[in-house]
Amino acid sequence: MDTVNEESHDVAAYGVRLADDYDAIYGGVFDTEGAVDLLFDLAAGGRVLEFGVGTGRIALPLAQRSLDVWGVDGSSSMLERLREKPGGEKVTTVCGDFASASADGKFDLVLLLVNTIYAMPTQDDQVTCFANAARHLAPGGRFVIEAWVPDPPRGDGLGLRARRLGRGFAGLVIEDHDAARQKLSTTQIVISETGQTRSFPVVHRYAWPAELDLMARLNGMTLEDRWADWHRRPFDARSTDHISVWRAN
Repeated sequence: MDTVNEESHDVAAYGVRLADDYDAIYGGVFDTEGAVDLLFDLAAGGRVLEFGVGTGRIALPLAQRSLDVWGVDGSSSMLERLREKPGGEKVTTVCGDFASASADGKFDLVLLLVNTIYAMPTQDDQVTCFANAARHLAPGGRFVIEAWVPDPPRGDGLGLRARRLGRGFAGLVIEDHDAARQKLSTTQIVISETGQTRSFPVVHRYAWPAELDLMARLNGMTLEDRWADWHRRPFDARSTDHISVWRAN
């Protein structure tokens, strides 16, 4: 099983491995339209900063709605793909670790989507990321996280599950669970329709919603809303994902 040493966490590694194929592998997997509609409403015409902006799946359509959108990503390869897309020049980009990188001015909405908070290797790193979001928020601004609700493998900690991917791709995920550290060391195996196989190791330091709420409170933010999806369906005990919105005090 591939693992990542916490001391050598490389913020660019994911983008280096996936930048060329990210849009194809994950095309149509996420509810992009629902996310953009809700985030546009939350922005209320203000400035938007996306941590982990990637190739611009969310940032570009928000910028096309005339919002001032900035994006931070650790991968120059991902940012290059973003800038090559139509409208890419409308998104101001910063290459760096979103737990510490700075963007100019204050923002009304800061985003961290698609489980990316779990890419931070320790709880301290995740708290630092919340602190960076708080530093960038204007008074009354909102920090939005999208993430899955932890449901790690039981028993010996090993798991295997299918993963929905873009058209023409199939995915399998092998999981090795370290309950003591709330870590899932995963290897995603991607199989194309031509039979080509690639693997991508990723480590997730997961956190329950209540733990994220505490991180927000430590940084002067209060939970405003939590939904099960981008269509504001209520979050409850059966929810597998959450959209959480904290507001700066």
